[in-house]
Amino acid sequence: MSALTDRFGRVHDYLRISVTDRCNLRCLYCMPEEGVEFAPSSDLLTYEAIVEVVETAASLGISKLRITGGEPLVRPGLDGLISQLSAIPGIKDISMTTNGIMLAERAEALRSAGLNRVNISLDTLDPARFRMIARRGDLKRVMEGIEAAVRVGFGPIKLNCVLLKGINEDEIASFLKMSFDQPLHVRFIEYMPIGHADENWKTHYLPLSRVLEIAEQQQFQVARLHDIVGNGPSEDYRIAGGKGSFGLIHPVSDHFCERCNRLRLTADGSLKPCLYWVDELNVKNALGDASALRELFMRALDIKPLNHEMAAKLSDEAQSHEPTARRMSQIGG
Repeated sequence: MSALTDRFGRVHDYLRISVTDRCNLRCLYCMPEEGVEFAPSSDLLTYEAIVEVVETAASLGISKLRITGGEPLVRPGLDGLISQLSAIPGIKDISMTTNGIMLAERAEALRSAGLNRVNISLDTLDPARFRMIARRGDLKRVMEGIEAAVRVGFGPIKLNCVLLKGINEDEIASFLKMSFDQPLHVRFIEYMPIGHADENWKTHYLPLSRVLEIAEQQQFQVARLHDIVGNGPSEDYRIAGGKGSFGLIHPVSDHFCERCNRLRLTADGSLKPCLYWVDELNVKNALGDASALRELFMRALDIKPLNHEMAAKLSDEAQSHEPTARRMSQIGG
């Protein structure tokens, strides 16, 4: 059994690494329009420190990495980090989540450095609505980023669409059609109550059962898939005859904690066992000591709970633990 097996028997082989909490967008589900208080650059883990942490993680069984932010491409020299990470024995797959704004001009260098796959955030196909959701930026640049990702050979290319009731639910059919027409994997994601203390989250929450309802209304013939690379928690489908596929990631209405295989490293150096709960272990004091880093990973598994309780937020039920106050951009999306 893997060294990174927790007390519930879950094997962990996946580490999500946030390289920055900064972002060039202000998506309404991720951070306030005025932004958040960003960590000083001096507080962020250096690339050398990230490599050291990953070397230890790989020795314990981590084989898959995802680079996240904030927006990871706002941090300079990312291709250099990816090159170093891809050379670590045991690391088999490196992917990245990006909003796509800067991807077109960086895609080739990232691919050459060893990046295998990209997930690109795309919540709307309408330019005006894009400006409303992201509060800045240009949809055209995201679409150019998707084209560049296809051109340089990333695969599969996944598009992350956070569904927001009353905002973009009328585009579900368009995104489904996109997965039919193009070799893309569209992933519909439920809006999660990460770092939200107000009721605004409930106002825009939409269960993903709506996607399958729309597919039926459109008379799409859909079939379940089980072969999407790096599908993680996604429940995957393909419309008959389609070039691509679509997936549902519903952590609130149907959480997937029993299959969780991931840990998270925040940009400011905390090892986080679960996205939702407050628990974090800072790695900075263990840098330079491989044994101490290994102990931190084992401790993270010891304190990882069986599941989150996001659904309790919908009905105001009492929760067994303290949720994080960090926004998604501060943890690593």
